[in-house]
Amino acid sequence: MWGAALATLAVDQASKVWALAALKDGRSHEILGGVLTLRLLRNSGAAFSLGSGRTWLMTLVAVVIVVAVLRTVAGVRSRPWAVLLGLVLGGALGNLADRFFRQPGPGRGDVVDFIDYGGLFVGNVADIAIVLAAIGIAWLALRGIPLGEPPSTGRHGQRPT
Repeated sequence: MWGAALATLAVDQASKVWALAALKDGRSHEILGGVLTLRLLRNSGAAFSLGSGRTWLMTLVAVVIVVAVLRTVAGVRSRPWAVLLGLVLGGALGNLADRFFRQPGPGRGDVVDFIDYGGLFVGNVADIAIVLAAIGIAWLALRGIPLGEPPSTGRHGQRPT
């Protein structure tokens, strides 16, 4: 879990440093035929800019998520769950770092977003990690894989008898 969290946090923050330097002139850079566009945006809200102007609330939500993941980690014995919770933790910490260390000030900072998905929404690496983790967590839950289950060692995911 810690490896996934630290890697996610590092890639997220490095990509934001890059975006702030490379996209500061306001230009957009189309990639994949305009399906994805790189353009800098500072977001005071949550996904889809919901909650703009309530940055303190978004900060509080992120802190609650971090605490919940940290409390859950003690009971995790499944490698897939650990990796997915690490992605959630790293993503939450990535956006939380923006809330604490970016303008306009501690607890009220704007999240740096720069990946525009065809005009639908603009996000960042932390958001990608959180979404992928949510999909993975739903998949594990649907398969009935508990947090405390040790990783299987049998063929095709079955436990040896």
